[in-house]
Amino acid sequence: MTGKQRILWMAIGAGLVFVLVCASCGGVFVIAASLGASDLTVGPAVAIIRVEGVIASGAPPIDPFSTPGGAYSGVVVDHLIQAEEDPDVKAVVLRVDSPGGSVVGSDEIYQQVSVMTKPVVASMGELAASGGYYVSAPADEILANPGTLTGSIGVISQFINIGELLKEYGVEVTTIKSGEFKDIGSLFRSMSEKEKTSWQAIIDETYEEFVQIVADGRELPVDTVKDLADGRIYTGRQALELGLVDQLGNLSVAVQLAAELGGIEGEPRIVEYQQPLSIFQGFFGMARPADPLSNVMELLDRGQRPVLQYLYVGP
Repeated sequence: MTGKQRILWMAIGAGLVFVLVCASCGGVFVIAASLGASDLTVGPAVAIIRVEGVIASGAPPIDPFSTPGGAYSGVVVDHLIQAEEDPDVKAVVLRVDSPGGSVVGSDEIYQQVSVMTKPVVASMGELAASGGYYVSAPADEILANPGTLTGSIGVISQFINIGELLKEYGVEVTTIKSGEFKDIGSLFRSMSEKEKTSWQAIIDETYEEFVQIVADGRELPVDTVKDLADGRIYTGRQALELGLVDQLGNLSVAVQLAAELGGIEGEPRIVEYQQPLSIFQGFFGMARPADPLSNVMELLDRGQRPVLQYLYVGP
């Protein structure tokens, strides 16, 4: 074996040792992250489950080079189920800081909150609008900061039309379709009036469901909710006056209230569930620079997929 070959094999061996050490550390991290430092003790606890960022349905995509952002319904629901099944957890604080997002994702979280047998207190952060309010509606108590932005009760779908831009550059798109509405919402042309009417009916149906969710959760007449549900945003103080929240208070107040509802005496232990990073995400998460072209392609992809959203799209 030559000197160069020996150096090469030593480098490979060192690399393997590094990976094994990382894997061991990753395993410890998974356990610690799943339990949380405070969970290494025992006793009655309040679980804080976070809905932070834009709500999306399902589980986050598997990408070894990035850490997914947003509130994925699959993750939130899993955490709610863990809290429900944990005998030490006596109550749950649903910490919401979200502009909303997917109709399906919001409803999946809502459904799980609705079937919780343990007290659930919704604690609103900076923003708990649209889908962020939707998931809070079935909570036993809703708390907001006076400066929280909430409300925005309604449904939205947005469609991109780049037809005129393509014409300017001499690009022509030919669409072959099986029916009049098969390419409804295409980003290559404007929507016809018939298509707008058809899509408006879908929006209206989903809106009625949202209104009913709020009416049931807040024990308000449907007509009262409709007067509030024109998409406008309210501060936490305004929401209190309108009956959309129960009281004003920060996260610490919500935790104390949840503890009381759960029958915990004294200072409650806090439990938080985390999604552990993979080894590759942890070590290489910032290795890949942002790709402007990928961002543009993602935007165009969204434009091609009609999506119903409980989403606040303000500044």
